[in-house]
Parts: sequence; structure tokens; C-alpha cells
Amino acid sequence: MQQKHEFSVGDRVEWLRTPRNALRGDYVVTGLLPTASDGYPQYRIRSDAEIADRMVSQNQICSRPVSEHANVFASPARRSVSL
Repeated sequence: MQQKHEFSVGDRVEWLRTPRNALRGDYVVTGLLPTASDGYPQYRIRSDAEIADRMVSQNQICSRPVSEHANVFASPARRSVSL
């Protein structure tokens, strides 16, 4: 039985078991991909520190709670400042 996509584009997720060449920490879902033959939906995800997307299965990621400090290390282009 095929599962539905649990995450949407823009959701913050954590990659549960990152390979050696992947960064640990927050990733953002950048795209929804078709369900794989094992029945798990696929996603494109990207770390704020990388320029390339990675492909993962739904069973490899979990939701990442949004906190008030989530953008502390965001690049200046993504941060807004009120004067």
C-alpha cells in the first residue's frame, strides 16, 4: 500500500541517518517525488549550508520543530531587520 506524502515543500525536517558526506542538522523539503517501489514517498531536501538537493525516503526523515531561534544562523539575505 502506498503512503501519502507526510511533508510539504518548505517543511523543516531532520535526516535521521545521514551518510558520511552529508551534513547533520536541519534540512528543508524542496520537492515531492513519486513513491518508490518500497511504498515510501520520496523527497528532495536541502541543508542551508549546501547548494545541492539530496533525495531521501519518508522513512529516513522526521519533522523538525520550529523554534524562535530557528533562523539564528540564517544568511543575511534571508533575515529581515526592522529599524
